[in-house]
Amino acid sequence: MNGWKWKTLSFWLIPILLLTSCGSSQGVIRDSERWNISKELEYESSMELQYATEFSVDYYTNGAALICTADDSRFLVLPEGEETPDDLDEDIVTLTAPLSDIYLAGTAVMDMFRAMDGIGAISLSSQEEDSWYIEAAREAMEDGQIEYAGKYSAPDYEKILSSGCRLAIESTMIEHTPEVKEELISLGVPVLVDYSSYEEHPLGRSEWVKLYGTLIGHEEEAKAAFDAQVAAMDSVAGDEPTGKTVAFFYITTNGAVNVRKTQDYVPKMIEIAGGTYIFPDLGDDSASTSMNMQMEEFYAEAKDADYLVYNSTIEGELNSLEDLLDLSGVLADFKAVQDGNVWCMGQNMYQDSMETGTVIQDFHTMLTVEDATDDDFTYLYKLE
Repeated sequence: MNGWKWKTLSFWLIPILLLTSCGSSQGVIRDSERWNISKELEYESSMELQYATEFSVDYYTNGAALICTADDSRFLVLPEGEETPDDLDEDIVTLTAPLSDIYLAGTAVMDMFRAMDGIGAISLSSQEEDSWYIEAAREAMEDGQIEYAGKYSAPDYEKILSSGCRLAIESTMIEHTPEVKEELISLGVPVLVDYSSYEEHPLGRSEWVKLYGTLIGHEEEAKAAFDAQVAAMDSVAGDEPTGKTVAFFYITTNGAVNVRKTQDYVPKMIEIAGGTYIFPDLGDDSASTSMNMQMEEFYAEAKDADYLVYNSTIEGELNSLEDLLDLSGVLADFKAVQDGNVWCMGQNMYQDSMETGTVIQDFHTMLTVEDATDDDFTYLYKLE
């Protein structure tokens, strides 16, 4: 079904089917039933969102804010000194802003806190110091401001409790270990699951910074950080398509080729930048954003791609074209290799979740500027 028609139909159907629900597989419902949660709270307005659909924030006249996420979770963020309404539904978790002492187990979220100068609100991490490419996060762990509290699937509950943790922020990976979420909640630690990876538009992912800005009282800083990425995207998004095809991939340890499904955010960034993803209809109904194919299939479908971009965020960065050909000699037959249009994506792209617009700019420069130098890029570099 046409995407625009589906979104229009969903706007009317979903509130009818789920009047009292906060979220759904299609994103957060925008209906008055969502914010009428207490006779003691007078609704004032809702956060304006440009691209994100998997969360919402509603404001009340007393300064409270209701956060809804796509898994039907609801969090009422109260100003300091405000009491929890007596008639509040039991499923609504109350938090007091500005929030601090957060256990962060959603890796992509750290850059959102960095972008709004909010890393000080995080006291525990599921990543160890040497796992961070984000300098501010690594320094915070070196200084002891942030401590390691176990990976998301095996957290150090004792440390989390003794630290006075007020909120655990998890990625959707927590769905694979639901018992961890249940245990944290049973111990009195609220859990917020980050659904930014479910956003349809690449900048929808970055817009989650506004949610976290609400939690820690950095709303203006969050908006400024997001607006900067919108401006970066808008600076190139209006240009005519280049007609150039791009393959984005990496080679696994067993020799298979991992590629992004067509509906993933990386192909969408390539398209916004003016390129054409080499796989026009690649994917299945599973929730995964990438898939493996044998080299023979990749050869058949991507041999004539104008550009090859090697995704080094998983298996490590390459230093030269020779490094790439060492992984698979058949790549020497590819048009992009013969034309000298082979690029590598730096390892920090995944953690730098607030740089979506910058990555789009890099793709656009790759596609349009023939004499570009390394200084013209932030995440891409050419393999010679």
